[in-house]
Amino acid sequence: MSSPADAKIDHKWKKEDWFMSKENKMLTKESSYEQSTSKKVKQFDYYKCVLSASDCNKYACKSSNKDPKEDLEEPQDADYSNHIPSLSYELEGLILARFPRSEYWKLSFVNKRYGALLKTGELFKIRKHIGFSEPSVLMLASGENRWWAFDTGFSSRRKLPILPTDMCFSSGDKESLCAGTHLLVSGREIESLMIWRYEFATNKWYKGPYMINPRCLFASATCGNSAMVAGGVVEVTNGTHVICDTAEKYDPETRLWSPLPRMNQQRKLCSGCYMDNRFYVIGGRNDDKELTCGEFFDEETNQWTLIPGMLKEDPVLSSHSPPLIAVVNNELYSIEACSNQLKVYLKNTNSWKKLGCVPVRADCNRGWGVAFKSLGNELLVIGASAMSPSKNSMAIYTCRPNPELDGSPEWKLVDSGKIQLSHFILNCSVMLA
Repeated sequence: MSSPADAKIDHKWKKEDWFMSKENKMLTKESSYEQSTSKKVKQFDYYKCVLSASDCNKYACKSSNKDPKEDLEEPQDADYSNHIPSLSYELEGLILARFPRSEYWKLSFVNKRYGALLKTGELFKIRKHIGFSEPSVLMLASGENRWWAFDTGFSSRRKLPILPTDMCFSSGDKESLCAGTHLLVSGREIESLMIWRYEFATNKWYKGPYMINPRCLFASATCGNSAMVAGGVVEVTNGTHVICDTAEKYDPETRLWSPLPRMNQQRKLCSGCYMDNRFYVIGGRNDDKELTCGEFFDEETNQWTLIPGMLKEDPVLSSHSPPLIAVVNNELYSIEACSNQLKVYLKNTNSWKKLGCVPVRADCNRGWGVAFKSLGNELLVIGASAMSPSKNSMAIYTCRPNPELDGSPEWKLVDSGKIQLSHFILNCSVMLA
């Protein structure tokens, strides 16, 4: 048997063991806290790199609006650490909105909420609010049954879903334009003229909406988040076709067309662009008459203004394509189809200045089959290469033009041969979102 003295000593050691155990637990807890704090700091440092300073100040310290009990009750799609609280929804949205748009398809595999942000278009609304957007090139080449979507540098691409229409629409002539995250493709189905709408957020095609005056061979332009069309050929009740002077505006938010005032001139095979916050319609034909005038619509005054002789040096000849035009930094450029010359429009003198030849053959098919677009602050041209002996070789070039300089701008070859598509481009539109 142990003596009372031994019992006191044993009790003393047990008490010290308890304190040591308590101290170890506290040290372990502090170490765990330091590790989680370190993770949070590193995580926050990464988000600071992604977000602007103003966004960080506004949202970084903002906690989630959810009740903590909900986190325990609701199933989570991703594997979140128990030591790091979830980000606020506002901060998550700001981060995801800055992801490259070509990577958005991966978000649906992260969790259900990220997929919902994409499908509902909420991410695109955030991008619009913070002024963050990227251009994408949507293109249909000859011999293809599906549209292709390319990122800005043509480094990544993907096929759009097959357009679920009839053979008449698929094989016939089509016109395309972009408004927000919508791609509108207009053409003729067996029964009537039809518009199909591709929505980038859902990656699906939808039928409609019809124009107020369904038309073909019209001018169009992306105007901010909307799109405008004008002129073209419309069908009348007795089956005949007439050249029109009507114009309409498409709103992707409401998915509706609204009428605009009539133009000064009836015209078909004309081209449109958006410059100086105005919708320009240029060239075209009226019956068998070549039109050299242009005109613009100003939404502030709600009026059209005629510009006589705007294309007096390069009218739209019979069987030629509509004028090949593009706007960069509020300067209008065109390609003269018969000579492959790049020109810039001088607004003060209502004249054109030649800048040199483009590196594609616009003269091969009288301007048809060439894509000439604005891509941010660059000009984009796609067609049969003027540098290659093979006429079937598609080439993609970009340049940053300067209207103040004389001589041809420096064209950069983006792709020649790697993208195995026909050089003859049926439709091409640039989506900025």
